[in-house]
Amino acid sequence: MESIAVALQPYKDTVGLTAAIVTVVQFFSGVLALNAIRRQGNTRGFSALPFLGGTVFCLLNIQFGQMLRDDGMIRVNFIGLALNLLYVCGFYLYTEGPAKTAVWGQIGLAGALTAGVLSYVQYEDPQLVEFRFGLILTGLLWTLVGMPLLGLGDILKKKSTEGLPFPIIFLGAVVSFAWLLYGIILRSNFLVVQNLMALALSAVQLSLFIIFPSGAAKPPPTPAKKRN
Repeated sequence: MESIAVALQPYKDTVGLTAAIVTVVQFFSGVLALNAIRRQGNTRGFSALPFLGGTVFCLLNIQFGQMLRDDGMIRVNFIGLALNLLYVCGFYLYTEGPAKTAVWGQIGLAGALTAGVLSYVQYEDPQLVEFRFGLILTGLLWTLVGMPLLGLGDILKKKSTEGLPFPIIFLGAVVSFAWLLYGIILRSNFLVVQNLMALALSAVQLSLFIIFPSGAAKPPPTPAKKRN
């Protein structure tokens, strides 16, 4: 990894800027999901968890960026936080009747998780907090990236990738690759491990679109009727 870091060092600013830009583009991919909800007229078949997870992740990354004194990370995640909050509001508006209660419950859990982690950061040993906070963010990132694989059994059974958001997964792979390169340049083990695993999870999901390129299983051919 050291030789790659040395070779890429002259391109540090370019790689960092590219990583920031593709991350912001990925944040806007949530518009695609909201548009599908709008066309359907309700949120049946959709979950608020990706938007809530994105909100929590961006908020915690702002805190981590302050710890690292990385203004670029702070700016990017402020944009992501604002967009994900809008997505959560849009999701709630299209949620019908009793399902709104479940959304409020998820919002409460997300808020409690965020408050708990931020409180922990304030009281942890300053010499340990950066490492341990990085571990928390790594686990949260892998959970968000791997979330679509929770329906893997259904996908294999139906031989259909209909439930997987291809644009979001593809952009996630691009973002992970860009931050992986930036992590190598910075010699940051956290960024490297985080994004290497995230890239692997995205690759698994993208491979499903190759295995099932039509996005849906084809019905068996109807046997021809015998003529009398």
